[in-house]
Amino acid sequence: MKPDFETIRDNAEIRTYITQADASLLALGYTEHSFPHVMRCAHAAADLLTRLGYDQRQVELARVAGYMHDIGNVVNRVDHAQSGAVMAFRILDKMGMAPEDVAVVVTAIGNHDEGTACPVNAVAAALILADKSDVRRSRVRNRATISFDIHDRVNYAVERSELKLDTEAKTLTLELTIDIGISSVMDYFEIFMGRMLLCRKAAEFFGLKFRMTINGSAVL
Repeated sequence: MKPDFETIRDNAEIRTYITQADASLLALGYTEHSFPHVMRCAHAAADLLTRLGYDQRQVELARVAGYMHDIGNVVNRVDHAQSGAVMAFRILDKMGMAPEDVAVVVTAIGNHDEGTACPVNAVAAALILADKSDVRRSRVRNRATISFDIHDRVNYAVERSELKLDTEAKTLTLELTIDIGISSVMDYFEIFMGRMLLCRKAAEFFGLKFRMTINGSAVL
């Protein structure tokens, strides 16, 4: 496989699209989707496949997909997974990545958004889990919005988020610590239930049961 993740991470064209995509989402009032988010997704997806015993090629492709998965937001938030997949195809093909590797990355990017997502391969499943579990206070850009914007309020309330794999028990658990003085558990489920059900489907791809705990109590 060429190019490697470091080459892709440092590519000026890709960095420009990530930057502008996040700027568009900022204008629309969305949480942070810039380099902290995409790097977390890249590392989390790769780490999950590593712990599940996938080979280095799949791990590296998961890093690439995680890093590039939101570039379609530079076009529009609507259908950004599909437009991002088309953009990624052009970029990676131009960079000389092998078609069989481009196909894996493009498939994962095109299947990561909950409206149309499906864990159709290991990289797609890992990307879904990495993306949907990135809930954290630092993604909120403006504290003034937490009083009336439920998405910002829920993200701001999350003090800790960790995805834990237990290979013996065959479980994947999203552990959240939430300040219930800022947001209730019910608020979380109101906006994230669809994402959690998608995570369950992605975990099942690996033969795992998806669980979630909030403040130490099992809720899913």
